[in-house]
Amino acid sequence: MGNSSGKNSGGGVARLRAARGQVHSMPADLRKAIASDKAVLSLWQDITPLARNEWICWVISGKKSETRDIRIKKALSKMRGGMRRPCCWVGCTHRTDKSMSRSQKFVVGRGSKKT
Repeated sequence: MGNSSGKNSGGGVARLRAARGQVHSMPADLRKAIASDKAVLSLWQDITPLARNEWICWVISGKKSETRDIRIKKALSKMRGGMRRPCCWVGCTHRTDKSMSRSQKFVVGRGSKKT
């Protein structure tokens, strides 16, 4: 089982603990992709649980399966390059431990007005 820092002493992704504010479970396709890349897995184990939550939310927020597949590939590429959180994204709007920021409210409101 992972320790309080969220790192897994066993070296895998499967047993990482959820932390306060982490609302998404690790989807199987993302777990498999991360586990298959040693550099990405190393970064994944080093980032905070909330940063992991941001990556998961970004990947699963795509509405089409094609978008999700593209995001998984992009996430792996970005993490291989050392990026610790998704860039140019408002962040997880599903968290209940904090209120949404003004920018999150703007983006969510703007998206709901599309027809």
